[in-house]
Amino acid sequence: MSPTTDTDVIICGTGAAGLTLALDLARRNTAFLLIDKAAQPFIGSRGKGIQPRSQEVFEDLGVIDRIVASGGEYPVQRVYTDAGPVDEAVVELSEATPAEPYQIPLLVPQFLTERRLRERLAELGHAPHYGHELVGFEQDADGVSARIAGPDGERTVRAAYLIGADGGSSFVRKALGIGFPGKTLGVRAIVADVLAEGVSWDAWHRWGEGTASQVSMCPLYGTDLFQLQAPVPFDVDLDLSAEGLTAFLRERTGRDDVVIRSVSWASAFQMNARLADTYRRGRVFLTGDAAHCHPPTGGQGLNTSVQDAYNLGWKLAAVLGGAPESLLETYESERRPIAEAVLGLSQKLLEAAKRRDTRRGREVSQLDLGYVDSPLSLPGSRRDGQGVLAGDRAPDAPVTGAGGLPTRLFSLFQGPHWMLFGHDVDDTSAPTPRPGLHIHTIGARGDLLDTGGWVQSAYGLTAEQWVLVRPDGYVAAVVDTAELAAVEAYLDTVGVRPLAVATPPAPEPHLSESSIATPRTRREHRQVRTAAEKRFAAAQRELQDLSRQLQRDLRTVRRQGETKAIVARSNIAELAVQGITRLAAGLRADRADGSDR
Repeated sequence: MSPTTDTDVIICGTGAAGLTLALDLARRNTAFLLIDKAAQPFIGSRGKGIQPRSQEVFEDLGVIDRIVASGGEYPVQRVYTDAGPVDEAVVELSEATPAEPYQIPLLVPQFLTERRLRERLAELGHAPHYGHELVGFEQDADGVSARIAGPDGERTVRAAYLIGADGGSSFVRKALGIGFPGKTLGVRAIVADVLAEGVSWDAWHRWGEGTASQVSMCPLYGTDLFQLQAPVPFDVDLDLSAEGLTAFLRERTGRDDVVIRSVSWASAFQMNARLADTYRRGRVFLTGDAAHCHPPTGGQGLNTSVQDAYNLGWKLAAVLGGAPESLLETYESERRPIAEAVLGLSQKLLEAAKRRDTRRGREVSQLDLGYVDSPLSLPGSRRDGQGVLAGDRAPDAPVTGAGGLPTRLFSLFQGPHWMLFGHDVDDTSAPTPRPGLHIHTIGARGDLLDTGGWVQSAYGLTAEQWVLVRPDGYVAAVVDTAELAAVEAYLDTVGVRPLAVATPPAPEPHLSESSIATPRTRREHRQVRTAAEKRFAAAQRELQDLSRQLQRDLRTVRRQGETKAIVARSNIAELAVQGITRLAAGLRADRADGSDR
């Protein structure tokens, strides 16, 4: 870090939420600084479940295959009873469909998920700054000044926005004075990543289910470790060493053949359910565990955090690119109700687990969560209960390009853009293309064919209907062709604006042949040609110098305060006038020379 770094966004916290947000901003070419007070990345397995909706997010971010390869599917639960071990399924498995290609939750240790996100971030040219602690900040109408203490001392960083992705004990949330109401759930537990002998890798082993002395050991696929979990009394000191955990297991299981050889990470914690009073104060936002705290049941915490960041990233980039500031108000209005609902689900599953019911169904997949009541969901065609609505998750579907190659809607969605597609429409009715909007037409008259009718089935479309899909994969509008004007007006409000109409240059004044001296001798030809080459080279240098200065001043306009921006704009205008004046003077001199000859 340089002594004073100006950037668009400061992200405090390098967990799953902070890394997801950084990735989304990186692919949008939005400047950011990603910091964490820890000296190194988190090494624990705490949030190990990756739900289907988060898998879709990771596909869009270009990292899903590496995350899948880093773990595996949940193993069966092997419950040890007086009658012997009984194998039970952890999740109710469903077959993948064209609309929902990911149906099975993944088991990936959190430290591996975050490692893959960091690797992807490095591919985009960025890296977290570890050992850099946010120690204070102030904000005003134009931005945030953050004081960051690092290995070389304390520095002040100026940014347009600050994001607190710094976990349940968030410094950012506390500094803002935002309440974090909720409750402790009356459960204290230990979780540890251990190297163990005496247990097999084919099952999630559980002893004492439904009792105060229960304990489990889950294989962490992609590593040689198990995750040990158990509730423990509030008033007991715990020995989390290898020897201590071996004795703990022997006491709870009655087995002396299970031995803990080493402990790579361990924690004792109280389960809480908490939700921040607000997700925003001015130019400072909360995301992930800084905004909500979940019990581990159902594997909802990390996934909700990832999707918070996925919702916030495109909105920050849009506003920094010129969209109305009001777009950022929809972050809390969309994500806080989701967190509230998920907290209720997690507590419900915790109570079920106490009754020895650990089964998980579709409710944990997060595929059915959406933003139907959001102000970003545009009312459109009357749907009569058929197909998707504005605010729903946009389904996947196989399609075939007009050139004959198969692809998927998700492949066409992938990236930071919006997408508008029409079903069985005349392509002449499509809106004018805009930067940041991809337009496709599906059907016999389009650039895509609805392979097997899956698009029509998943979306419930009729002829001459259009679907607008947000950058985060949710439906923004379903409209008829006659309603496309409303879509174009809507796009203006979210910063997806048409290109400005270029004004053609003024025609050059007509010069008659008599006004230009015609060279007659070879010497005159060489003189005229040499003079023209010199003028051309000088003009090229002028334009290159002007271009470089314009780029520097444009960056100043974007990143500095209002006063500096005005000065920079003045410099741009002055440079343009100077350049044009010099080039015009050169042309007048050339004409005068020609007349003399």
